[in-house]
Parts: sequence; C-alpha cells; structure tokens
Amino acid sequence: MLAARAVRAAPDDPLSALEVADAPAAPPPEGWVRVTVGAAALNRHDLWSLRGVGLPADRLPMVLGCDAAGTTDDGREVVVHAVVSDDDFRGDETLDPARSLLSEEHPGTLAEHVWVPRRNVLPRPAGWSVERAASLGTAWLTAYRMLFTQARAVPGQTVLVQGAAGGVSNALVVLGSAAGLRVWVAGRSPERLARARAWGAAATFGSGERLPARVDAVFETVGQATWKHSVQSLRPGGCVVVAGATTGGDPPAMLQNVFFRQLRVLGSTMGTREEFERLLQFCDTAGLEPEIDSVHALADARDAFARLESGEAVGKVLVRP
Repeated sequence: MLAARAVRAAPDDPLSALEVADAPAAPPPEGWVRVTVGAAALNRHDLWSLRGVGLPADRLPMVLGCDAAGTTDDGREVVVHAVVSDDDFRGDETLDPARSLLSEEHPGTLAEHVWVPRRNVLPRPAGWSVERAASLGTAWLTAYRMLFTQARAVPGQTVLVQGAAGGVSNALVVLGSAAGLRVWVAGRSPERLARARAWGAAATFGSGERLPARVDAVFETVGQATWKHSVQSLRPGGCVVVAGATTGGDPPAMLQNVFFRQLRVLGSTMGTREEFERLLQFCDTAGLEPEIDSVHALADARDAFARLESGEAVGKVLVRP
C-alpha cells in the first residue's frame, strides 16, 4: 500500500523524516471499517508529527494524515472524522482523556486505504467532490467549534481572526460571514489580506494595527506574536478562543486586562462527530467551499509537504492516491 509516513523525528528538518513508499498495512482493530481514499488533506499537525511532537519513537513509522474522503468497501461515499475516542467514552469526544487523532496512535489518511471506527465515517453530501469533502475535517471543523461552540457567536457580532492564511483562517472567515457575523482579519501580507476580503471579510488590518472598535471575540492560532493585540482588541466581557500557537505558546498573560474587563480565554481542539455533521449540512445548504491551494499525487507527497511548509499555501494542500 502506497503511504506517506513519518519514519523518524526531525525537529529542524521535518521533510527529511518523510518517507513515501509502499508499506505494509497494519491490522485494523476489531469493528473498524476500511475506506479507500479518494483525497486526503495535509495539516500543520503532520509537520509537527515529522518533527516528533506528539509522535514518540515507539510509534514509528506512522502513516500521516488526519483528513480524507473516499469510499467504504460496501460502496458508501464518506468523509472521515479524525477524532478517535475510547469505545466506552460518552459525551464530547474531544474531552476524552484517551482520545487521539488519526496518525497519532493509528495509521492516518495519507495512504491508499485507511481503517477507522465505524462511527467515524459520515455520508459525503451528494454532488460533492472528494477534494471538497476531504478539506473540511481538521481546519473547518476546528473553525466551526471555535465560532459556534466555544465563542457562541451570533449574527450581528464583530469578531477578529488573527492571521490571513491557511485552512483555519479561510474557514473562520467563510463560516463566520455566512452566519451573519462581521468578520475582521489581521495579518502581515497585503496579498493574503486581499484574499481574506475575497473570502468575505468585512475589513482587514495589518498585524497589531489598532482597530476602529473593540470586538466580541478573537480567534487565535498564531500565539505569542499576536496575543497582546488579541487581548487589547476585546470588548469588556469578550472572549479569545485559542486553537493554536504557531509563533510560541508563552506570551505575557496580561492578567490585569483579563480580570478588569472580565475577559474569557477558551481553548478549542478539533470538534465532535455531531459538530462535523452540522458543519457538512451548513456548507451544503449555504453552498460554502474551502479554498484549495493545490492537489498533488500521493506519490508526490513530498512536494505537497514542501508547499505546506513553505508558508506560501493559501487554503488546503491535498493529495490523491
């Protein structure tokens, strides 16, 4: 089976830890179903895995990839949900202490086939391409939970997205705008800010630029470089939702701002199967589609990873077996 695998940890040169080759398929857990992959999406999570973060040596080699769309052995067209929880856990599976993502403990989606729990396959909406469906899993599900579960954003509110590139930013802008929010975006690149406006952003600003008004919520995946601006941009009682920290995770806490203006700091990780179902329905009903940067053959997965690592990608980078 052709697969893209992490074969060692390479903190300073992640692509050197990537192997794209035929590999034996691991035996699946009992009750899991096989999905023939039509398309799979790359995420920053895959680059961190190649660096060795969250993927210890005793689990290597490991097939990478969290997101995919494809076909089950009985002919169903499906989308794969990446969060794997304990069979006995009940409730929000993102809160299961034993939960993992595909490619952390079980082989991932960057392969010709992937095995997943039966509950982790969702029907692909009629008429959707495999590329469209595969692009929603990690980035768009993360954004959906940030917006509607954690921030509880409602039409008419003003929100700020920190960062103007990548799948999560694309999803936050498109989903938020479609839901009636006034979405502002802050970023460094004029070209990417222009892209954010094309996605539906009501206004864009340079990184750290003073906003014309304070916002109801800020969505953070950048971390240390933008944290001060995020906290200072919130209205009293507002919230900042954090789903990543690509520039570092130890900014000043700014506790005076937090308690005096009664701000809320909320963490957010992936989403539940139920949220994924609602996301698919929302996108299908509203005609929403993810931005796709590029599609590569699985055999050329190294080129796909290089594109993702370059920071030049706008939207999702995908591979097709």
